[in-house]
Amino acid sequence: MTRVGILVFDGMTLLDLSGPAEVLSRAPGYEITLFSPTGGTVTAGNGLQVTGCVPPVSSGLDTVIITGADALPDGWDPALLHACSTLATGARRVASICTGAFLLAELGLLDGRRATTHWRNARDLARRYPRVRVEADTLHVHDGKYLTSAGITAGIDLALSLVEEDHGAAEARHIAQDMVVFMHRPGGQSQFADAASTVVDHPILRSVVESVHADPTGAHTVTSLAESAAVSSRHLGRLFRDELGTTPAQWLEQFRLSTAQQLILDGHTITAAARNSGFGSDETLRRAFERRLHVTPTEYRARFSSTFRA
Repeated sequence: MTRVGILVFDGMTLLDLSGPAEVLSRAPGYEITLFSPTGGTVTAGNGLQVTGCVPPVSSGLDTVIITGADALPDGWDPALLHACSTLATGARRVASICTGAFLLAELGLLDGRRATTHWRNARDLARRYPRVRVEADTLHVHDGKYLTSAGITAGIDLALSLVEEDHGAAEARHIAQDMVVFMHRPGGQSQFADAASTVVDHPILRSVVESVHADPTGAHTVTSLAESAAVSSRHLGRLFRDELGTTPAQWLEQFRLSTAQQLILDGHTITAAARNSGFGSDETLRRAFERRLHVTPTEYRARFSSTFRA
């Protein structure tokens, strides 16, 4: 019997618990225990209550899963940090869902490791914990005994990967089919992030971002952006890395991709989306979609434009 401990707390996202728990409950040999900082009942962020939690213990757990929450505190509750540390100690695997990665990072457990979180929080994770190698555009990351996943439903993807690791691909595939979810999502392992909503604090970086927002089709390059901001390309790269956790070129491509995504969903043709987002040609847009999202623009439109089939 594989003992799994899931850490829950007031304000946590309920699907961070229910998604992985549902996957593991359908697989053989898992015994799931819910832990909270003081035991008893916790209230999720949506107002629903989870009962039957027990105080944390450090012995006998094979796998620990740390849930996340939509709202991140300015300072972590010491009792929650203690619970996370206690559960992680001695466990063979420690996984986090969504912003649960912040708890592991706060404890220093992700220092020097690759990790991910919800794309909206990836920038903040990189800023708060510079020793963590944040990979914002992936559904889940395995680095040694630590596993981190993107937001909310990505916990299901992570749990399926645990089942596959323990029981093989056939068992994971059977559970995915039973739950009517993808074992490996079409579109690969990418999150569908939105660089078009980037908010920055540094005035130089803000002016660069605003200039691209104002003219997506401009002939922007790292050199031209640096010249417009009256800084060196190296300094501009440092600003992007420190504040956004990426390079100017990577951010520019992601911004144009987000712009094209929205244009496609607004009903524009693929050609118009390519032209008005700055990619220029259908082929350049298609390559960016397949490299970043692992789908074609046409597949993206079919998947996200409506909940109903055309």
